[in-house]
Amino acid sequence: MERPPNSSIQLPPVFRFHPADKELVVHYLRNKVFPAPIPASIIVELDLYKYKPWELQKKSLFGENEWFFFTPRDRK
Repeated sequence: MERPPNSSIQLPPVFRFHPADKELVVHYLRNKVFPAPIPASIIVELDLYKYKPWELQKKSLFGENEWFFFTPRDRK
């Protein structure tokens, strides 16, 4: 399911999101797969295969040089 970026997301001014790979898997991906609360709703669900790389920044909720998305696997 895709959703447009939410410009009303309220994060503290000093908020930084730089998770390690293990943190992404343990706290975000696992909670997404086994429906559980996600620590912060800052990762957009987006079908990456429908967009060009230069279009992705506009689809993210935040970030200038790095973006995070949940995307379905492309099954061919």
